[in-house]
Amino acid sequence: MQPTYTAEAEAYREKVQAFLAEKLPSDWKGIGALEGEALESFVAEWRTVLYEANYLAPGWPQEFGGAGLSALEQVILAEEFTKAGVPTGGPNDAFSIQMLGNTILMWGTDEQKAHYIPRILSGEDVWCQGYSEPDAGSDLGNVGLKAELDGDEWVLNGQKIWTSAGHLADHIFTLARTDPDSPKHKGISFLLVPMDQPGIEVRPIKMISGDSEFNEVFYTDARVPKENVIGGVNNGWGVAMSLLGYERGEAAATGPIRFQAEYARLEAMAKERGLADDPVIRQRLAKAYSTTRIMGFLGKRVLTQFLAGHHPGPDAAIGKLQWSEYHKVVTELAMDIMGADALFWDGRKPPSSFGADDAGAANSQSSWIGTFLNARAGTIYAGSSQIQRNIIGEMILGLPKEPKPASPTQEGA
Repeated sequence: MQPTYTAEAEAYREKVQAFLAEKLPSDWKGIGALEGEALESFVAEWRTVLYEANYLAPGWPQEFGGAGLSALEQVILAEEFTKAGVPTGGPNDAFSIQMLGNTILMWGTDEQKAHYIPRILSGEDVWCQGYSEPDAGSDLGNVGLKAELDGDEWVLNGQKIWTSAGHLADHIFTLARTDPDSPKHKGISFLLVPMDQPGIEVRPIKMISGDSEFNEVFYTDARVPKENVIGGVNNGWGVAMSLLGYERGEAAATGPIRFQAEYARLEAMAKERGLADDPVIRQRLAKAYSTTRIMGFLGKRVLTQFLAGHHPGPDAAIGKLQWSEYHKVVTELAMDIMGADALFWDGRKPPSSFGADDAGAANSQSSWIGTFLNARAGTIYAGSSQIQRNIIGEMILGLPKEPKPASPTQEGA
């Protein structure tokens, strides 16, 4: 349960720390200290720094613009970047690089790799993910967006929803049904779709926080060259379900760091407001503290297995369920500590809807209010808490499967 960092690995850690010391200002406090144009400017400039250092896709082979780092070196890089409070890329790079780039390297043809990989790294192409639909969220096999071959092009009609950062992208990798007569997991293809065309419409979704990070995407006779299929026609389910171990290792390493840093801010706010000795608040703080430490131990367990070559399967649901439910509870505690001050916005808002606010963020009301409102989404996206509990119960504990709804025939019997 303790990841092994060799002397060589620690030497690489010092190299990363030296890189950060060289590239960041001497008074750097973390990206959470920035907002507005200053934040956008830093992120854009920092992405260029990472691109020139081959750190945007550190695990990729050098021939594809990566740094060729080992799994352990990638984890160390992620740890040190998180501690320093700097991003590992731009706002869409989780989709462009971690998801699509790795998928193309695994499944793409030589021509697809040669065309798309350099454009992904340079930022010339910015991607988002077209998976979920109104009737295909948790059950992605229900994808219904139609793709019909018309000569040398696919013609797409349908809708995607919950498209994160879709308003910032100019391309969308899309799961589409290319064979409506096949079983639901068999007739799906993975298509690379340019968004700068008349047949694509992006509509922002207003979130409870007031932001619009999610979007709906409508396809109306949108057209895609037939060679823009990754992994072969009707093989999209296998492509979509590809799991990449580095993302597991990075999450195990960085998640606890972010939540423990957030807890430290929460405790400081309770002391500033004279509530740290209140018996109820103190008990709730103690529970939050112990949960972040347990989260760290579970992260080390996952990381130890990852570095030994084991990539988590159903047990990944344990971590997802824990952190998302914890974040809902701990941000409720923040609201109670702020009391009436939690009724109005004041100060810097968190720039993202995902997870804790950035390192270096002040204990402003807006930071905590925004994080509180966004925390609810964490129990839904990437698999709802109900789905995670089903996975744990059925696939880990061996409990009976959730009963299916009765068919109309059975109901009328």
